[in-house]
Amino acid sequence: MTVEYIRYTLTDPERRAAFERAYTAAAAQLDAAPECLGYDLAQGVEEPEHYILRIEWTSVEDHLKGFRGGPHFPAFLDHVRPYIDDIEEMKHYAPTAVRSART
Repeated sequence: MTVEYIRYTLTDPERRAAFERAYTAAAAQLDAAPECLGYDLAQGVEEPEHYILRIEWTSVEDHLKGFRGGPHFPAFLDHVRPYIDDIEEMKHYAPTAVRSART
């Protein structure tokens, strides 16, 4: 498993609302993709213009070749394309053994 983190900065409150609606719609494509194990979108509390999207993928290759080359990516991209320029970081990370005993 690999975890992708995408950091966004959206300064306009109306644009933030539209961004959340776009990801609500795009989530259907993530749910349908076998390469996606789960996801969540978090908004900054102290700085609400910042968002972090966390997506768990079966592997980097499954994300980049399977999902992006598969049938669900075009519709996903249609929803989120207006926010690509708002990305501050988009990278894959490998989980470590350090984690809460509660999960």
